[in-house]
Amino acid sequence: MKKTISGIRGIFEEELNLKDVLEFCNNFSSLIKSQKCVIGKDTRPSGSMMKDTASAALMKNGIDIFNLETVPTPVIFREARKYGAGLVISSSHNPIKWNGMKFIIEGRGINEKELAQIIEHHEILNSKIGTEQDIESSYIDDAGKIIGNIENQPEVVVDIGGGAAKSFAADLLKKIGCKVEVINEELSGCSRGPDPTSDELSELISASSKKEIGFAFDLDGDRLVVVRKGKKQSPDVTLGLGVAKSLELGYKKFVLSIDTSMSIEKFIIEKGGTIQRSKVGEANVIDLMLKTNSQAGGEGSSGGFILPEFNYCREGILTSGLICSMLGNPKFDEILNYMGNYYQIREKTEVDSNFHDKVIEEVKSKFSKEYSETSTLDGIKGIIDEDSWVLIRKSNTEDIIRVSAESNDQEKCKKIIKDTIELVKESYDQVR
Repeated sequence: MKKTISGIRGIFEEELNLKDVLEFCNNFSSLIKSQKCVIGKDTRPSGSMMKDTASAALMKNGIDIFNLETVPTPVIFREARKYGAGLVISSSHNPIKWNGMKFIIEGRGINEKELAQIIEHHEILNSKIGTEQDIESSYIDDAGKIIGNIENQPEVVVDIGGGAAKSFAADLLKKIGCKVEVINEELSGCSRGPDPTSDELSELISASSKKEIGFAFDLDGDRLVVVRKGKKQSPDVTLGLGVAKSLELGYKKFVLSIDTSMSIEKFIIEKGGTIQRSKVGEANVIDLMLKTNSQAGGEGSSGGFILPEFNYCREGILTSGLICSMLGNPKFDEILNYMGNYYQIREKTEVDSNFHDKVIEEVKSKFSKEYSETSTLDGIKGIIDEDSWVLIRKSNTEDIIRVSAESNDQEKCKKIIKDTIELVKESYDQVR
């Protein structure tokens, strides 16, 4: 079971069971000052059981539950701003047999201190039993106001991936003026896996070949991948297009995760903006946004554009609308090509979690000798030259070490990844 600020996740009924749900939600109750909590789930088969168990645990401690049923994660975050707290039953892009919980306080994901409180047992004495009621979200109307109406009625294909973005994504795009075709609406018979960043998206590529654009969502609707002219774009391109739109709207202060493409950083600086880098992870990006009063940003690895004025989370659904609003601009493909001039490769290698810190320390020693500049903000990052870098770090969600690299030369990027994975494996052998 993984317990991080990204949420608690595990294989349901193997690593994560209903007793765990009761315990963690009991502890979460101590953080809910408003005594109100919005709850929703994605489309995983175990979702209803977990949601009902979580609701019972919270109500036992006097928390009133506002039930959204099956909705995308951004919808739950949006409503949590109104009620003070939220709980997402999902493990995002993980395989279907997994499930988990993401905890929301005051519209944002939890921090490390709050995670510790959720993991530690609390005895809560409360004579009041909370109530439960179903609610509907104003998310589509709220997002529509941010995006505005699109006059040229672009033709769009939306690949739901059998997830919770069903109806929300299509309804928003129709509302702002798009003509929408939907594929993979149901989980049963879906042609792809839950994570569009790692899937080939062959059905979406085919369906959108004669349309303006295609969008693919993950199971809980916060990740977004763009398909344009028969080509699946990197998740960094999704973030880059969101950033380009926010620059167009006048925003200047950005936060990007340390593994986000250099192309986005260069684009922001060319347009007169400023950027700061955070650790990888949605919660880390948002934490730095709040501390620096930044206006937009996100993390490239998940295609996660974040607009704090609307939501303190990755915003796949809103971002699809913002991108559509740019389609009539003759500079759209110029911006897309700019973002696509750099090549990112993100791999992973299995390393016993007991040795993660030792392996990273060993690699750090070797990076410091090989590269003129390194960063230890998150794992260890080596700056190879002005157009290339490599990063290794522990995953927030899986028992692996992640290796990421970028270069403006694709073959060079492949070699960087290959050499670094070999270095990680050698370091693992040395510290065992």
